[in-house]
Amino acid sequence: MGEFLADIYPWTKSLHIVSVIAWMAGIFYLPRLFVYHAEVVISGSETDSLFQTMERRLLKAIMNPAMISTWVFGLLLIGTPGVVDWTMIWPWSKGLSVLLMTWFHMWLGARRKEFASGSNSLPGRRYRIMNEVPTVLLIIIVFSVVFKF
Repeated sequence: MGEFLADIYPWTKSLHIVSVIAWMAGIFYLPRLFVYHAEVVISGSETDSLFQTMERRLLKAIMNPAMISTWVFGLLLIGTPGVVDWTMIWPWSKGLSVLLMTWFHMWLGARRKEFASGSNSLPGRRYRIMNEVPTVLLIIIVFSVVFKF
């Protein structure tokens, strides 16, 4: 299996990067939609329905598949011989950051359900603040992988 993974390494790495880009695009955009949804939109209005549709489609059609493929290709990379040195700090810092990014994704999914049920209680400011979480995690992930400290 290791030899096969080594042979397809460029494909696996490329598909992992594409998946991460798609996931991050959604993970940055959905909280921005929540900001405007919380601050401007009246619950039960046509605009509320439009925002709910955009949020649901973004999460279900883009973010969820991108997160899953990020994990699949990332795990394949982990299984590729010579890619990860577990005696270093970087795979652990990246792994923890990916777990936290996944938690953030799930947190966004729970907030989307609250908007859908008309029970969102968080103000736009909270979504603005929370939108910084993936930025910090992305910085940790990229620096971990590039510098391999």
